[in-house]
Amino acid sequence: MKSQTLREQWLPNLPGNVLAGLTTAFALVPECIAFALVAQVNPLMGLYGAFIICALTAIFGGRPGMISGAAGSMAVVIVALVVEHGVQYLLATVVLGGLLMMLFGLLRLGKLIRMVPHPVMIGFVNGLAIIIAMAQLEHFKQATPQGTVWLHGAPLAIMCALVALTMLIVYGLPRLTKAVPPALVAIVGVGVLSQLLNLPTRTLGDMAHIAGAFPTLHLPQVPFTLETLRIVFPYALLMSIVGLLETLLTFNLTDDITQTRGRPNRECLALGVSNVVSGMFGGMGGCAMIGQTMINLSSGGRTRVSGATAGIMILLFVLFLSPLIERIPLAALVGVMFVVAQQTFAWGSLRVLGKVPRNDALVILAVTVITVFTDLAVAVMCGIVIAALNFAWQHAREIRAEVVEGVDGPEGADGKAAGTRTYVLHGTLFFASTANFKDLFRPLSDAHDVVIDCRHLHVADHSAIVAFETLRERYRKAGKNLRFVNLSSRSQHMLERAGVSLAEA
Repeated sequence: MKSQTLREQWLPNLPGNVLAGLTTAFALVPECIAFALVAQVNPLMGLYGAFIICALTAIFGGRPGMISGAAGSMAVVIVALVVEHGVQYLLATVVLGGLLMMLFGLLRLGKLIRMVPHPVMIGFVNGLAIIIAMAQLEHFKQATPQGTVWLHGAPLAIMCALVALTMLIVYGLPRLTKAVPPALVAIVGVGVLSQLLNLPTRTLGDMAHIAGAFPTLHLPQVPFTLETLRIVFPYALLMSIVGLLETLLTFNLTDDITQTRGRPNRECLALGVSNVVSGMFGGMGGCAMIGQTMINLSSGGRTRVSGATAGIMILLFVLFLSPLIERIPLAALVGVMFVVAQQTFAWGSLRVLGKVPRNDALVILAVTVITVFTDLAVAVMCGIVIAALNFAWQHAREIRAEVVEGVDGPEGADGKAAGTRTYVLHGTLFFASTANFKDLFRPLSDAHDVVIDCRHLHVADHSAIVAFETLRERYRKAGKNLRFVNLSSRSQHMLERAGVSLAEA
């Protein structure tokens, strides 16, 4: 993959990227409203957060084409904080979480995303695709005095028909023309149709009224004390971890789809700055949104223009266009998101589950299930731990010794073997392989002089040093001579720093 120049990040296909941004903005609005309602805050906070975070990360971030906004994964984190302490503490948490994200980017830790195995990526994508699809089912319910119930009768039939029509347009239009994003045509077309036929279906305005003023700058109204820090820091830390994980995983996916290379540390820094600004202007926190990113990419959005357009359009919706936007049928947006879920899910992973190593299949399934039933951070951490344990187990079994010269001599008067024996070690010596390493040797019955050739051995950690010292001590007690030769310069340096000399027993 290649890195994009500044010209490539902004100028190519301006009309196409503007239309892609407009399409993405339509899809951002209901999601941000829904996430704000989940967090039990004013829907305008979600829209303000989406405008600020989407625009700033698009303009200054490290991954053109990726869409960020007020994300559900972060909204879930702060529900308890809002209920117990109020909205102002949420804004303080968003600001502090943004500062932690900035620190992550300044320390250039974005490269840690390379430690995420591919099966974890597949599980992440599949889990979020299922979450996107399941979230749309809430729009098939309605509130009644007895509680929330599923739609039925004519309302359900109209809803299903409009969803099906939307999906048909999104799937079918590209076969006729690719001049305009099919999702945009579907949303506008279904919206116009429902208005002309005066169909009794729920609209965006039924979720919330989005008219508002330009967000104003103000500090969170909380006492600046250690007690406040004690309250908000755990939430800010969790928000930053979840936000960075989802952003960097979506970052990798966008790199693969566009076949270009972004700058992860710059993206983390821009995400942190945008969250700080959002909190200062009364908006929710946010991160990359895989569903909206997929809409943007499938609509032809590849440059910074598409993301900047999406963010600016959300502000225009709030300031001037709310009467029109609130008339959009929810069915049209649901249909688009169903298509996004279908296109996001890695269907090929189902075919390869029986072909990849069993441990990798377990990681894919585990991350998918945990993402759906808990949260992204836990799922990714569990996937990495499972993959790391499997890696350690496999490498621990690969350590072996080859006897290349020397034979046992005649036994002496004390019954001990004489002569010289040389072992050539292969593999990696680390915490998981030290037990197998020790089992390769029998000091009591071995030759009098033993040489351990380490030219093919990688010494990885402190456990390896302790294993060397333990083996040397066992040969010393057996009255044998033991030498380690051909250690790599890195291994020699590690031993010297630990104050260990393995020249002779």
